[in-house]
Amino acid sequence: MLEIACFEMTSAETALKSVADRIEFCAEQQLGGTTPYIEEFRYLKSVYRKPIFVMIRPKGGEFLYSDMEFEQMKKDIKEFKKAGADGFVFGILTAGNNIDSERNRELVELAGEIPCTFHRAFDRTPDLDLAIKKLISIGFRTVLTSGGAENAVKGKEKLRELVQKYAHQINILIGGGVRSGNIHELKEFTGGSDFHSSAIPSYETFADDDEIKKLKNAL
Repeated sequence: MLEIACFEMTSAETALKSVADRIEFCAEQQLGGTTPYIEEFRYLKSVYRKPIFVMIRPKGGEFLYSDMEFEQMKKDIKEFKKAGADGFVFGILTAGNNIDSERNRELVELAGEIPCTFHRAFDRTPDLDLAIKKLISIGFRTVLTSGGAENAVKGKEKLRELVQKYAHQINILIGGGVRSGNIHELKEFTGGSDFHSSAIPSYETFADDDEIKKLKNAL
């Protein structure tokens, strides 16, 4: 399974027309991805049939949110759910970078049957094994991770361990610097089957159709 992270409409349309299995739709790449505009999402859903997972993140930076920001996250899930979101991507940590079980569970329950992915906030937690067990108990279907490292290549040892231990309970979505030049090696080494990439070539701005095809072919 190949998911393409899309931070604006040009990349989203490129990926949805290409061979990607689904996209993660968000805004503000420079902030690591935030909640996109619902009008843009509605347009994409009206034109394309591939699944679109929506980032729910009211701000960049730390994954610790005020009560007002948390209420905004709940409101956004309700609105995007009504608009036809195929999945949600979010993650809330405590001040100590542990999983905020109570708040994450509330959002997962609000999403209902729509699958939820815990994003790379996971890689900031001090104990990945403890964190992933919490995510499983909360009800997340997927965790996006680079194995706690700067990128997936550097974290490949831990990624392999996570796949071996937990892939039968939660989808391990491998992301962080995944490109056509390393995805085959990552797949072979980790045993993973699900990958996440922006498919943006070096010195470019948007997702590239050729790169998406190369990524998919390498799987």
